[in-house]
Amino acid sequence: MQSSTATAGVAGVPHRPQVAAHFASLEVQNHAARLGMWLFLATEILLFAGLFVIYANYRFLFPDAFRGASKLLNLNMGTFNTLLLITSSFTAAMAVHYAKEAQNKKVVLMFVLTLLMAMGFLVVKYFEYTHKFHEFQLPGPYYAYKEFNAPGVSAYFTIYFLSTGLHAFHVIIGMIVLAWVTLKAMRNEFSYHNYTAVELGSMYWHLVDLVWIFLFPMLYLI
Repeated sequence: MQSSTATAGVAGVPHRPQVAAHFASLEVQNHAARLGMWLFLATEILLFAGLFVIYANYRFLFPDAFRGASKLLNLNMGTFNTLLLITSSFTAAMAVHYAKEAQNKKVVLMFVLTLLMAMGFLVVKYFEYTHKFHEFQLPGPYYAYKEFNAPGVSAYFTIYFLSTGLHAFHVIIGMIVLAWVTLKAMRNEFSYHNYTAVELGSMYWHLVDLVWIFLFPMLYLI
């Protein structure tokens, strides 16, 4: 079994990762972690795929209502949020690159930028939701917007709040994960031998970005 050396307390020297007793080597442990993350991401994709199927079904049933309701969304806010998430995926990817080179300070910087953009995304989404509540563009029987009312429009906003709310929840979870990894980078823990946590955190964040890439055109553009 590969042993680990506790050098985290030495300034400028990234510590060697510990290998759990049930793994034969660090490589096997990292492979298992990556496989577990891919399986988890697959279940997340299946979760959102169900929402996409529901959207497609109701859009087929109520095309005029969905077309009109999509125009009630703020395209500028949606576009700005899309740019934020795409840019945050770039900074998350750069964090992995710097982790491999043991440049932990740059890992911290990249993840701090990612977290700031994620916070900006949630702030924009808050203003969007506030406007929807003010205009009574609400899901299901709570929809009471007088300027546009057609059969199926309440279903559109039900899907809108359900899908974007679930996505926002994943953004918050992703922020918690990245904040935890950032703290580890601040302790100078990552190097070429130990960057799996950065890689997995970045993978999760890419999923958050990918889901929004589907939600944005579905809800705002099509």
